[in-house]
Amino acid sequence: MEKDKEKELVKRIAKLAKQNQDLEEQLKKVLKENEKLTQDLERKKTLLEKLSPDPAELEGKLEARPTSLKFKMATVLFADIHGFSRISDTMDSEAIMDELDGIFFEFDSTVKKYNIEKIKTIGDSYMCAGGIPVKNITNPIDVVMAAIEMQEYLNQLRKQNKKKAGEIWELKLGIHTGPVTANVAGKKKISYDLKGDTVNTATRIESASEAGKIIISVMTYELVKEFFVCEYYGKMPVKYKDDLDMYIVRGLKPEFSENGDGVTPNKAFRIKFGLIQFTDIQEIILDKLEKELPDYLYYHNVKHTVDVVTEVELIGWGEGVSDEDILMLKTAGLFHDAGHTVDYDSHEYQGTVLAKKMLPKYNYTPEQIDRICEIIMSTKLPPQPQNLLEAIICDSDLDYLGRSDFIPVSNTLYQELKEQNKIGTLNDWNKLQVKFISGHQYFTKTARSLREVNKQKQIERISSLITED
Repeated sequence: MEKDKEKELVKRIAKLAKQNQDLEEQLKKVLKENEKLTQDLERKKTLLEKLSPDPAELEGKLEARPTSLKFKMATVLFADIHGFSRISDTMDSEAIMDELDGIFFEFDSTVKKYNIEKIKTIGDSYMCAGGIPVKNITNPIDVVMAAIEMQEYLNQLRKQNKKKAGEIWELKLGIHTGPVTANVAGKKKISYDLKGDTVNTATRIESASEAGKIIISVMTYELVKEFFVCEYYGKMPVKYKDDLDMYIVRGLKPEFSENGDGVTPNKAFRIKFGLIQFTDIQEIILDKLEKELPDYLYYHNVKHTVDVVTEVELIGWGEGVSDEDILMLKTAGLFHDAGHTVDYDSHEYQGTVLAKKMLPKYNYTPEQIDRICEIIMSTKLPPQPQNLLEAIICDSDLDYLGRSDFIPVSNTLYQELKEQNKIGTLNDWNKLQVKFISGHQYFTKTARSLREVNKQKQIERISSLITED
């Protein structure tokens, strides 16, 4: 049993190491792209100044034109409300149209709830898309959840209006995920016109669907199958490509819905969803750190934040904490040094201010946010954790003390403090380090087993560098 646990831990360590490497590569790519975009912007500004006698006037004209945006992953939903063919002469046509408007109004509320963009309505058809204009990794899940709520609303409407106009309506839904191009129009009220194969495919899936069914493409299925009960539906021919597999969504899996109703997400759903959504939050915060951290932060930089986020997950797994605890730890790790963008000495507190401002937008509960802020504040030196989660982040924050790269990492912290006149000579720093490491002890069993052994070696290595005054 113990060997199986060790094997599982080794697998998770390998996975985290790969994720860490991917993040570093992604960061390098973003920096390179940012530099290129800055150069392009400067060239365009120079060109505008040369071409236009009145740059402000020309800029106004350019802004009035629709622009084109490309999204690598968006999820497009087409909904078609059938029912006009069953309208009889005895029915109140005005009431029927009002009811259809009411259905669309309810759909608008649903897509807004899931941060989905309504694209347009044409007659009795409704189109929306997730992942635009703000890119996010959860858009396939968001759109399928919206589709379930749309279908449930119409089902309830039919039950309430039995033998009345409401029973005439039936809903067909088709969903597909892929790249899209969005043409942007308007100044005060922005609208998006989507183009591309993804839109065409979503339309064809809706056409191939049946009333009362939510049909998704295999692309969407692969991104949502962990959350929803899905059944194979069939193949759809695609011009110049292989046939496209399609699936029916029956609803949320029982373990992710309240009382197993398949419609209402429960706490387990929200936690699993939050762990996926964390990637979006991480991208925003790392980008903020890259742009706003002072140049003298050689240690408290983006790499340190990524290291702590990776380490809290590793130690958290080793300590056997819950998925919700992992989410709390990773979020706290992400924000624990973000306050450096505001102030050095009170950065822990400033990190909690940023977390309280940002996290409600991502559906963190007030209780979760309070826990995250407490975990962040526990990293203030000297560490005095009051519970297991605080112990995990304190160990993760000082993980470098037991790593093989301790001396070069320690030197970056010295350089950071020296530039702010917070430390004397390198010799003074080495003495301080020996004293600190000698009195330091990791709080968790996992950290002690991973790092404690190397700390004595660090003391010996640093002591060899110290010269007597």
